Amino acid sequence: MRDRSSWMINQPDKRRQYIAPLLHHIRGDHMTKIDIDRLSEAELVDLHHRIVERLRFLEQMRAHASMLEFSIGDRVCFESGNRGLIEGILTRYNKRTVTVITDDRHQWNVAPGFLRRVVRPATGEAESANVIRLK
Repeated sequence: MRDRSSWMINQPDKRRQYIAPLLHHIRGDHMTKIDIDRLSEAELVDLHHRIVERLRFLEQMRAHASMLEFSIGDRVCFESGNRGLIEGILTRYNKRTVTVITDDRHQWNVAPGFLRRVVRPATGEAESANVIRLK
């Protein structure tokens, strides 16, 4: 038998009562309770896969929302551990990242949460900050 001491509660009359762990699932105005102690191993594995899938979906939604703060062609920067501040142009949206091409033509796939928009002081030059000269 499994050790259920972590789920036991002492009662005033010295009896111990088992309190089953419950998962609460909220949809709209109602909540469904799932008693995981009554689930079979196969049902627990299925529940686990569904939870992981949902968490991945939520992470993708957050990444997508962050991506929409930037447009293709925006000049952006991000911190790289060893290389310091990296600056380049956002060229593509990927599933979870964006592609940034630096001025020295290196390509980086970066999570949008790490990006910052580069703000350049206004100058009289006609050259656009979003143009990379190719040789």
